[in-house]
Amino acid sequence: MNDILPPLRDVIARHGLMADKSLGQHFLLDLNLTERIARAAGDVSKGTTIEVGPGPGGLTRALLAAGAQVTAIEKDKRCREILAEIAAAYPGRLDIIEGDALAIDASSIGASPRRIVANLPYNVGTELLLRWFAYVNAFESLTLMFQSEVAQRITAPADTGAYGRLSIISQWLCETELLFHINPRAFTPPPQVQSTVVRLVPRANPLPARRETLERVTAAAFGQRRKMLRQSLKVLAMDAEGLCRANGIDPTARGETLSVEQFVALANSLDAMKVVG
Repeated sequence: MNDILPPLRDVIARHGLMADKSLGQHFLLDLNLTERIARAAGDVSKGTTIEVGPGPGGLTRALLAAGAQVTAIEKDKRCREILAEIAAAYPGRLDIIEGDALAIDASSIGASPRRIVANLPYNVGTELLLRWFAYVNAFESLTLMFQSEVAQRITAPADTGAYGRLSIISQWLCETELLFHINPRAFTPPPQVQSTVVRLVPRANPLPARRETLERVTAAAFGQRRKMLRQSLKVLAMDAEGLCRANGIDPTARGETLSVEQFVALANSLDAMKVVG
C-alpha cells in the first residue's frame, strides 16, 4: 500500500463517515482481503478497471497498488473528499464519477480492456449484474462481491437448490466461478450475512438465443419450482409436452434439472414456432 495514505479507519474517523444503510453500505477495511480481491481480478495493469461503490476506497487502494487505472462510480457525495485524497496520492490513475451506477453505461468508460471489480451494495447487486449483461462483451471479466446467497445462485449447477433463473442467464453469457467467502466481521458495520467473491468471464460465443425469450422460459419453468415442465410451460405453448419432446426433454422433468443448453433449445424452439405461425 502507498505509505502516503493513512489507515482507512483513521480516514473514516477524520471524515465522520458512517455507513448508510439505505445505500447498502458495508465498508471492507481489511487490507489483506482488499488485496486478495484485487489479485483475483488478474492483470489489472492494462486498460480500465471500473469500481462501483468504492465508499472510503479500501478496494480502490488495492487496485491502484496493483497497477490499475481505476474509474470509480460513487453515488454517496460524502465520499468525495476521501476519494479525492486517494486520487492525489496516485496522480492520473483514479477518475471519479459521481452518480448512480444503475444509470451509467459502463461499457463506454475508459480504454479497453475493461473489467469491473467491485464490492457491490447488497440492495442493487443483482440488478447491476443483469444490466451489465446487456453489454457484457464490453468487459474482459467481472470480479464481484455479493451476499453469498446471490453468489451461489450465479454459480449453481443444475439440479441443486440454488439453481434458477439467475444461474441460467449468468452461465449462458459467462464462465462463472465462486472464488472465496468473506466473514461478516471483516466489514464495518458487519452485515447479517456472509459475502462471497465471484468471477465472471464473458463467453466469446455464447449459444445463440434471444435473451428475452430465454428469460420468459426460465420465468415459466421456475415460477413454481415443483411443477413438471408439461404444466409450467403451458403459459408459453399450448403443447408444452410436445415442445419438450421435440428437444429431447422429459415433459415430467422439473426446470431445476435442465441444463443451460436445454433451456436455450426451448427458447429457440419457441421463437421458431412464432416465425412459422
